[in-house]
Amino acid sequence: MLANKNRPSWREYFLKLAEIVKGRSNCLRMSVGVVIVKDKHIISTGYNGTPAGITNCIDGGCKRCKQRHSGELKENERKDLCICIHAEQNALLQTAYHGISTKGAIMYSTTAPCLQCAKHIINAGIAKVIFTDNHQDRLGIDLLQKAGIDIEKAR
Repeated sequence: MLANKNRPSWREYFLKLAEIVKGRSNCLRMSVGVVIVKDKHIISTGYNGTPAGITNCIDGGCKRCKQRHSGELKENERKDLCICIHAEQNALLQTAYHGISTKGAIMYSTTAPCLQCAKHIINAGIAKVIFTDNHQDRLGIDLLQKAGIDIEKAR
């Protein structure tokens, strides 16, 4: 039997799936996709956007993102007004909603976590985070490293 040379590794497979999940994002500002995996099984996915039942960000549901997109607000200004949920948070919330443990799981993400998401990742018991793109700052990565969480930047 000949090996399939195009068959992706598990890491490549889950990172590609995170890219697909990213396509569901409804945020004007940026798109992020996350896949949480335990024992090579997907236990959750998440993308960033407005909470369930709220008008999508791309349709004007988040006033802050709309103002940021139009140039009324500067980058990082009034983040407290943004109602969008980050992809990492969405994926973790889905596991809680469905009663699935994330202890020891791996999170695959299209972007490195921010500081706020890093706190959630630590307390959710995620063991490893693999990401493709850097975040605008290293605060989330630094906190994950302090907590002893394995971090890997994919090429």
